[in-house]
Amino acid sequence: MPHRHLLFYKPYGVLTQFTDQSGAGRPTLKDFIPVPDVYPAGRLDHDSEGLLLLTGDGALQARLTDPRYAHPRTYWAQVEGIATPEALRRLARGVTIQGYRTRPATARLLPAEPPLPPRNPPIRFRKSIPTSWIELILTEGRNRQVRRMTAAAGLPTLRLVRAAIGGLSLEGLQPGQWRDLTADELLQVGRPSPHTRTAALRPRTPHP
Repeated sequence: MPHRHLLFYKPYGVLTQFTDQSGAGRPTLKDFIPVPDVYPAGRLDHDSEGLLLLTGDGALQARLTDPRYAHPRTYWAQVEGIATPEALRRLARGVTIQGYRTRPATARLLPAEPPLPPRNPPIRFRKSIPTSWIELILTEGRNRQVRRMTAAAGLPTLRLVRAAIGGLSLEGLQPGQWRDLTADELLQVGRPSPHTRTAALRPRTPHP
């Protein structure tokens, strides 16, 4: 049988695995994806949301998670405080987290809140501290990297959404929904992706 390759919009609070080995009964991929023999190509923390690619092709899974191929991943982060030009330059140059210097990245302040569904549960606001949204495009994916990077730049992350993986975006998906990759998309993810900006990859405003 041919391999299946899926895009999934992971909701907040869902584990990026098919079983909760802790026995705590937390939501997992099994609660949303009734497709056998597919596995996540990379991870997304349970308290993060957004795009996850699953595949039954072990070679493709290894390629997508191998940092040598530098597949760009685009994140939208709602951070505590206003992202200053200097903070964005620091993120773009790379910051040191846990003794590791992150690779150069693309970092910019989003002009407005992106068109995302409300998070459930919502973030905790502090009236005395404003928030802003930034876009980060990374070519690596260390554990909790975005949160640690923004914290190092003085901008703690309140909400984190992976908006795109290479040329694949959240467009057309609602949290908890998935679909198969098209043939063209599969060809795209099967080769190294250029590190480009993703202005053309904004998801449309979600419909109820």
